[in-house]
Amino acid sequence: MAKGSAGKGKLDKAERKELKATRRKRSKERRSQLWQAFKMQRKEDKWLVPIMAGTIVLTTLVMFGLGWLMNAQWLFLPMGLILGVLLSVIVFGRRVTKTVYKKAEGQTGAAAWALDSLKGPWRVTNAVAGTTHLDAVHRVLGRPGIILVGEGAPHRVKSLLTQEKKRVSRLVGDTPIYEIIVGNEADQIPLPKLQKAMNRLPKNITRKQMDSLEQRLAAIASRTSGPAMPHGPVPGGGKMKSVQRTIKRR
Repeated sequence: MAKGSAGKGKLDKAERKELKATRRKRSKERRSQLWQAFKMQRKEDKWLVPIMAGTIVLTTLVMFGLGWLMNAQWLFLPMGLILGVLLSVIVFGRRVTKTVYKKAEGQTGAAAWALDSLKGPWRVTNAVAGTTHLDAVHRVLGRPGIILVGEGAPHRVKSLLTQEKKRVSRLVGDTPIYEIIVGNEADQIPLPKLQKAMNRLPKNITRKQMDSLEQRLAAIASRTSGPAMPHGPVPGGGKMKSVQRTIKRR
């Protein structure tokens, strides 16, 4: 009996050791990825380091000033330094995101990539309708209802959206259906503002209703599907023509 307990204790100790090693490895990988992202961003963003340094200095000075007013400046100084570092990391993350969106904007598949990055209870189905020119409509199911997101040439995308809305409305009844075209023209949503625009939509249905709608929409997916779309932004030129030829053959 004692031997069994001892064996179990040793096993638990080995598992804890392995878990700690796994955590250290993941932490090291995250730090490495963050450093690589910082180096890449610094090459393209000459203001990154000055802004991050300025954020740390300004936050530290503000906290030091508040501490001085309360005769506790030396207590507030390290707090200000820590807060400044945290704020500078947030600034770094936002500038990286802005750079990524700037590069992706206008490229085929960019809207699909942005939708796949949505945070929250969104259920995304890419390229439910499309053309051989790589115009596409993506369907998103969320608390607002159904959101149809189109990308590509506006005159073709509008037709795709109309057709898809008719098809979906037969199954979802009174559930609200929103239409969004990604772009920089009038009545379009720029790619960097797509997620914000969707998050601002009103919440019209519950999670339980989302589950029911997802089952109904699966019937459409089993009968039809749009052309294969890239899983991220695709540059123009020769690569684009190659993708189009592949889709036409399908």
